[in-house]
Amino acid sequence: MSGKRLEGKTALITGSGQGIGEAIAKVFAAEGAEVVVATRTQSSGQTTVEDIIAAGGKAILVTTDVQDDGQISNAIDASIKAFGKLDIMVHNAASFAGGPIEEYDPLQFDDAIRTNLKAAFSLAKASIPHMKKLGRGRLLYTSSVTGPRVAMPGAAYYAASKGGLNAFIKTAGMELAPLNITVNGVEPGFIKTPAMDHLTDEAGQQKMARYIPAGRIGEPEDIAYAMLYLASDEAGYVTGQTIVVDGGSTIPESPLFVDEESAGMKRLAEDPQ
Repeated sequence: MSGKRLEGKTALITGSGQGIGEAIAKVFAAEGAEVVVATRTQSSGQTTVEDIIAAGGKAILVTTDVQDDGQISNAIDASIKAFGKLDIMVHNAASFAGGPIEEYDPLQFDDAIRTNLKAAFSLAKASIPHMKKLGRGRLLYTSSVTGPRVAMPGAAYYAASKGGLNAFIKTAGMELAPLNITVNGVEPGFIKTPAMDHLTDEAGQQKMARYIPAGRIGEPEDIAYAMLYLASDEAGYVTGQTIVVDGGSTIPESPLFVDEESAGMKRLAEDPQ
């Protein structure tokens, strides 16, 4: 490969003030994209923009709450005004609202669905007309292994929204393929983000890493580079799909096969019976 993979492309990325979204914005900018940082918190979003510009990239900030369709439309309009077009839309903003099913909270459930799933529809609807004018486009979504593949106590709202998001990706991929607009997603496993820090402390994360075949919690850049592939010309024949990026954590049939302290793999090799 020669040159930058997203040279001349414009990308809008929601939730790009921190964590995975910030990494996606910076990786895309480094690969030549003009980036629209669409995030709810102005201070963190501005920091992302300043970091991109300091590194020689192009970026603008549009404060956006993806639960508000009007703000979504404004963000898309700002992208067109600033850069003249929209090639790539990445919906990364997420709500981690949750709680025990026995204590079901409709307001918390709505927060997760509106941010993680409903916004996927709204962002697509607002982006498609501009991509149709270009004759191409990329709609990309940060999904999760939680919901589509595995479960976590207290995360049913989040899991339901991500399961629904994967279904959306498949259907949208089919509908938009004739328009040369691809629709894909990435399913992160455990990634070192502020959300992970809220889930457990450093000691807890080290314990979790013992059960991941790769031996570590993932970095935001691990997701960003998977997104880069899906945003690039190389992925032009890929649509309606998700890529799992989890260090192999969803592979083992049992933690016994990963945890070094249990020496499970060693015992299995010595006595397969």
